[in-house]
Amino acid sequence: MRIRLSTPVEQPLSAVWAGFDRSLFDQLSPPFPPVDVVRFDGCLPGDVVHLRLNFLLFRQDWISDITDQQTSEDEIFFVDQGVKLPFFLSYWQHRHGLCRLPQPGKNQTLVIDDITFKTGFLLTDYLFYPLLWLQFVYRKPIYKRVFRART
Repeated sequence: MRIRLSTPVEQPLSAVWAGFDRSLFDQLSPPFPPVDVVRFDGCLPGDVVHLRLNFLLFRQDWISDITDQQTSEDEIFFVDQGVKLPFFLSYWQHRHGLCRLPQPGKNQTLVIDDITFKTGFLLTDYLFYPLLWLQFVYRKPIYKRVFRART
């Protein structure tokens, strides 16, 4: 299954890229399940992100490797690939894209969350789709707040 969400923000590409750090990561975590960050190396190839999801009665580790990162004049992206996933996922790839928006007189960037996931069964893919979609829609106002235009 694939989820793709885009959020325009009011800062230039380089500023948005500089803001993709542990502080932003902490703000993007949804209220449920609570997430403990065990390890956050960054957004470059070879970096590791290790999360512990707290489902109240049990915890699940989620470990992703950053497998790719590229920068051009108009786009910056990085890819996290799940290597140890919660029980409900069998595959995870998240391409975090930042694209310069060509607006005359404005410095805007489009933040793109492009997620491909599998649960192992087509039926549960469809059942989990709205839950995961909500987890990422939750990020849109945070991106807008964090990357609002500076006056």
